[in-house]
Amino acid sequence: MHEPIPVRPVVHYTMGGIHTDIDAATPLPGLFAAGECACVSINGANRLGSNSLTELLVFGARAGRGAAAFAKANPMGSASATRDGAEVAQARIRALFVREGGRETVFGLRKAMNDTMESGAGVYRSEAALQETCRVLADLRRRYDVVQLQDRSNVFNTDLIQVLELDAMLQVAEAVAHSAVQRKESRGSHQRLDHPERDDDNYLKHSLATYRGAEAPTVSYCDVVITRSKPAERVYGGAAA
Repeated sequence: MHEPIPVRPVVHYTMGGIHTDIDAATPLPGLFAAGECACVSINGANRLGSNSLTELLVFGARAGRGAAAFAKANPMGSASATRDGAEVAQARIRALFVREGGRETVFGLRKAMNDTMESGAGVYRSEAALQETCRVLADLRRRYDVVQLQDRSNVFNTDLIQVLELDAMLQVAEAVAHSAVQRKESRGSHQRLDHPERDDDNYLKHSLATYRGAEAPTVSYCDVVITRSKPAERVYGGAAA
């Protein structure tokens, strides 16, 4: 083989996740998160290699102890409340099975999501490209409401799993895009062509995306706790001769 092999950037991981405290507790009482899904603030705007295993072991243990302490201190909810919550979740899934005339497919929406995230929120970003990505993602969220479930079976329904996963993916994509368009600086893996410098005065903070209903996420900020290791300039190699 002597033909060129295409090389392109792909998403390997994200430098973020569900907001937690030092004991892996999230803002939702009783919910704990640890590992790749959580943001306990040991990575920051870029991720250190081999952190994931250590993070999982340390904060997985803290999450287990925190969850046990929470369960001990808080009495169990009523069985009827648990059944009501399960029924709401089940009703949402049942609605997918009876939906008729859906014009959208998981493949089509997912490809459109991938395309707009790569073009607007990829390696290099700008105001115009990010705004366009936010617009496209909002449209995809609306189109998701008429996505068609092809497989109507009740057992091993991978089509249903893909539909539910796409909903979560669109929410994560919007969180990334809206956070990026509001962060007018470059930091770590977030590279803005229109704001190439890092701005610690305004953006030495974590971006927190919060959803309320079906609207776009609201982006707020949480202070970065700095102990011994302070952020330094990102440079490669030695000083120029």
